[in-house]
Amino acid sequence: MIDNSSDLRVIRTREAIKNALIELIDEKGFEAITVKDITTRAKINRGTFYSHYQDKYDLMTKCEEEVMNELAEKIVENFPSIIENLGANSTNSTPFTILLPFFEYLYRNKGLMKALLDPKGDLSFQTRLKEFMLKTLFENNRTPILKEKNLLVPPEYLISYIGSAHLGVIQQWLNKDQKESPQEIARIISTLSINGPFFAAGLKK
Repeated sequence: MIDNSSDLRVIRTREAIKNALIELIDEKGFEAITVKDITTRAKINRGTFYSHYQDKYDLMTKCEEEVMNELAEKIVENFPSIIENLGANSTNSTPFTILLPFFEYLYRNKGLMKALLDPKGDLSFQTRLKEFMLKTLFENNRTPILKEKNLLVPPEYLISYIGSAHLGVIQQWLNKDQKESPQEIARIISTLSINGPFFAAGLKK
Protein backbone atom coordinates (compact mmCIF):
# COMPACT_ATOMS: atom_id res chain seq x y z
CA MET A 1 0.00 0.00 0.00
CA ILE A 2 1.28 3.47 -0.90
CA ASP A 3 1.86 5.73 2.09
CA ASN A 4 0.29 9.07 1.28
CA SER A 5 1.23 10.66 4.60
CA SER A 6 4.46 12.14 3.21
CA ASP A 7 2.58 13.60 0.23
CA LEU A 8 0.04 15.16 2.59
CA ARG A 9 2.83 16.64 4.69
CA VAL A 10 4.40 18.16 1.57
CA ILE A 11 1.07 19.65 0.50
CA ARG A 12 0.40 21.07 3.97
CA THR A 13 3.91 22.47 4.28
CA ARG A 14 3.73 24.20 0.90
CA GLU A 15 0.29 25.55 1.74
CA ALA A 16 1.60 26.95 5.04
CA ILE A 17 4.52 28.59 3.22
CA LYS A 18 2.23 30.08 0.57
CA ASN A 19 -0.21 31.41 3.17
CA ALA A 20 2.70 32.97 5.06
CA LEU A 21 3.86 34.69 1.88
CA ILE A 22 0.36 36.02 1.19
CA GLU A 23 0.02 37.47 4.69
CA LEU A 24 3.49 39.01 4.68
CA ILE A 25 3.07 40.68 1.28
CA ASP A 26 -0.05 42.37 2.60
CA GLU A 27 1.76 43.47 5.77
CA LYS A 28 5.17 44.61 4.56
CA GLY A 29 5.56 44.04 0.81
CA PHE A 30 7.47 41.33 -1.03
CA GLU A 31 10.85 43.07 -1.21
CA ALA A 32 10.98 43.55 2.57
CA ILE A 33 10.19 39.90 3.32
CA THR A 34 12.98 37.54 4.41
CA VAL A 35 13.04 33.76 4.43
CA LYS A 36 13.15 33.98 8.21
CA ASP A 37 9.89 35.96 8.16
CA ILE A 38 8.28 33.24 6.06
CA THR A 39 9.54 30.31 8.16
CA THR A 40 8.51 32.02 11.39
CA ARG A 41 5.03 32.75 10.11
CA ALA A 42 4.65 29.25 8.61
CA LYS A 43 6.06 27.67 11.81
CA ILE A 44 8.70 25.64 10.00
CA ASN A 45 12.51 25.59 10.10
CA ARG A 46 14.76 27.00 7.38
CA GLY A 47 15.83 23.53 6.28
CA THR A 48 12.22 22.63 5.51
CA PHE A 49 11.78 25.81 3.48
CA TYR A 50 14.94 25.20 1.43
CA SER A 51 13.89 21.62 0.73
CA HIS A 52 11.01 23.09 -1.27
CA TYR A 53 12.28 26.44 -2.59
CA GLN A 54 15.65 28.00 -3.40
CA ASP A 55 14.73 31.39 -1.96
CA LYS A 56 11.76 33.79 -1.71
CA TYR A 57 12.01 34.60 -5.42
CA ASP A 58 11.73 30.94 -6.34
CA LEU A 59 8.69 30.71 -4.05
CA MET A 60 7.07 33.68 -5.78
CA THR A 61 7.82 32.24 -9.22
CA LYS A 62 6.29 28.89 -8.26
CA CYS A 63 3.14 30.60 -6.99
CA GLU A 64 2.82 32.55 -10.25
CA GLU A 65 3.40 29.40 -12.32
CA GLU A 66 0.69 27.65 -10.33
CA VAL A 67 -1.79 30.38 -11.25
CA MET A 68 -0.84 30.40 -14.94
CA ASN A 69 -1.02 26.60 -15.18
CA GLU A 70 -4.41 26.51 -13.48
CA LEU A 71 -5.77 29.16 -15.82
CA ALA A 72 -4.42 27.31 -18.84
CA GLU A 73 -5.63 23.86 -17.79
CA LYS A 74 -9.05 24.65 -16.32
CA ILE A 75 -10.15 27.66 -18.34
CA VAL A 76 -8.32 28.13 -21.64
CA GLU A 77 -8.69 24.49 -22.69
CA ASN A 78 -12.46 24.85 -22.42
CA PHE A 79 -12.67 27.94 -24.65
CA PRO A 80 -13.21 26.07 -27.93
CA SER A 81 -16.22 24.21 -26.52
CA ILE A 82 -17.53 27.43 -24.92
CA ILE A 83 -17.38 29.28 -28.24
CA GLU A 84 -18.93 26.35 -30.08
CA ASN A 85 -21.81 26.08 -27.60
CA LEU A 86 -22.62 29.78 -27.65
CA GLY A 87 -24.22 29.62 -31.06
CA ALA A 88 -24.29 32.19 -33.82
CA ASN A 89 -26.96 34.34 -32.15
CA SER A 90 -25.33 34.55 -28.73
CA THR A 91 -22.46 36.95 -29.38
CA ASN A 92 -23.56 39.39 -26.67
CA SER A 93 -23.12 36.68 -24.04
CA THR A 94 -19.64 35.70 -25.21
CA PRO A 95 -17.60 37.93 -22.85
CA PHE A 96 -19.68 36.89 -19.83
CA THR A 97 -19.43 33.19 -20.69
CA ILE A 98 -15.66 33.41 -21.12
CA LEU A 99 -15.00 35.60 -18.08
CA LEU A 100 -17.14 33.71 -15.55
CA PRO A 101 -14.75 30.72 -15.08
CA PHE A 102 -11.87 33.20 -14.78
CA PHE A 103 -13.55 35.16 -11.98
CA GLU A 104 -14.68 31.97 -10.27
CA TYR A 105 -11.02 30.94 -10.19
CA LEU A 106 -9.99 34.34 -8.78
CA TYR A 107 -12.67 34.03 -6.10
CA ARG A 108 -11.47 30.58 -5.04
CA ASN A 109 -7.87 31.84 -4.88
CA LYS A 110 -8.52 35.40 -3.78
CA GLY A 111 -5.76 35.52 -1.15
CA LEU A 112 -3.05 34.46 -3.58
CA MET A 113 -4.33 36.62 -6.43
CA LYS A 114 -4.59 39.69 -4.21
CA ALA A 115 -0.97 39.17 -3.11
CA LEU A 116 0.33 38.62 -6.65
CA LEU A 117 -1.47 41.69 -8.03
CA ASP A 118 -0.69 43.87 -5.02
CA PRO A 119 1.53 46.89 -5.84
CA LYS A 120 3.78 45.54 -3.07
CA GLY A 121 3.97 42.14 -4.79
CA ASP A 122 5.63 41.26 -8.09
CA LEU A 123 4.84 43.89 -10.71
CA SER A 124 6.18 41.65 -13.50
CA PHE A 125 3.27 39.27 -12.87
CA GLN A 126 0.88 41.80 -14.37
CA THR A 127 2.94 41.79 -17.57
CA ARG A 128 2.87 37.98 -17.64
CA LEU A 129 -0.89 38.04 -17.15
CA LYS A 130 -1.32 40.43 -20.09
CA GLU A 131 0.85 38.15 -22.26
CA PHE A 132 -1.35 35.27 -21.18
CA MET A 133 -4.42 37.22 -22.33
CA LEU A 134 -2.77 37.88 -25.71
CA LYS A 135 -2.07 34.18 -26.28
CA THR A 136 -5.51 33.23 -25.02
CA LEU A 137 -7.35 35.61 -27.33
CA PHE A 138 -5.27 35.04 -30.47
CA GLU A 139 -3.06 31.97 -30.26
CA ASN A 140 -3.83 29.26 -27.70
CA ASN A 141 -7.15 28.03 -29.05
CA ARG A 142 -8.27 25.85 -31.88
CA THR A 143 -11.00 28.49 -32.24
CA PRO A 144 -9.43 31.90 -31.47
CA ILE A 145 -11.74 34.34 -29.73
CA LEU A 146 -10.45 37.23 -31.83
CA LYS A 147 -9.22 37.14 -35.41
CA GLU A 148 -6.52 39.64 -36.27
CA LYS A 149 -7.91 40.21 -39.78
CA ASN A 150 -11.12 41.59 -38.25
CA LEU A 151 -9.44 44.13 -35.97
CA LEU A 152 -9.85 47.87 -36.48
CA VAL A 153 -6.73 48.66 -34.40
CA PRO A 154 -3.33 46.92 -34.05
CA PRO A 155 -3.63 43.85 -31.77
CA GLU A 156 -0.91 44.97 -29.35
CA TYR A 157 -2.86 48.16 -28.54
CA LEU A 158 -6.10 46.27 -28.19
CA ILE A 159 -4.53 43.78 -25.78
CA SER A 160 -2.86 46.56 -23.81
CA TYR A 161 -6.22 48.31 -23.44
CA ILE A 162 -8.15 45.16 -22.55
CA GLY A 163 -5.44 43.88 -20.20
CA SER A 164 -5.00 47.15 -18.30
CA ALA A 165 -8.75 47.74 -18.01
CA HIS A 166 -9.45 44.20 -16.82
CA LEU A 167 -6.58 44.20 -14.33
CA GLY A 168 -7.79 47.51 -12.93
CA VAL A 169 -11.26 46.08 -12.35
CA ILE A 170 -9.82 42.87 -10.89
CA GLN A 171 -7.62 44.78 -8.43
CA GLN A 172 -10.53 46.97 -7.39
CA TRP A 173 -12.67 43.87 -6.86
CA LEU A 174 -10.00 42.07 -4.83
CA ASN A 175 -9.28 45.14 -2.71
CA LYS A 176 -13.00 45.41 -1.90
CA ASP A 177 -12.84 41.79 -0.67
CA GLN A 178 -15.12 40.60 -3.49
CA LYS A 179 -18.26 42.49 -2.53
CA GLU A 180 -19.72 41.34 -5.86
CA SER A 181 -20.03 37.68 -6.78
CA PRO A 182 -18.00 36.23 -9.68
CA GLN A 183 -21.21 36.33 -11.75
CA GLU A 184 -21.79 40.00 -10.96
CA ILE A 185 -18.23 41.11 -11.69
CA ALA A 186 -18.18 39.10 -14.95
CA ARG A 187 -21.40 40.85 -15.96
CA ILE A 188 -19.92 44.28 -15.12
CA ILE A 189 -16.87 43.66 -17.30
CA SER A 190 -19.04 42.19 -20.05
CA THR A 191 -21.10 45.40 -20.10
CA LEU A 192 -17.94 47.48 -20.33
CA SER A 193 -16.49 45.20 -23.01
CA ILE A 194 -19.59 45.09 -25.21
CA ASN A 195 -20.92 48.63 -24.85
CA GLY A 196 -17.89 50.63 -23.67
CA PRO A 197 -17.31 52.94 -20.68
CA PHE A 198 -19.43 55.80 -22.06
CA PHE A 199 -22.48 53.53 -22.21
CA ALA A 200 -21.74 52.22 -18.69
CA ALA A 201 -21.48 55.82 -17.45
CA GLY A 202 -24.90 56.64 -18.88
CA LEU A 203 -23.46 59.08 -21.42
CA LYS A 204 -24.35 57.04 -24.48
CA LYS A 205 -27.63 55.38 -25.36
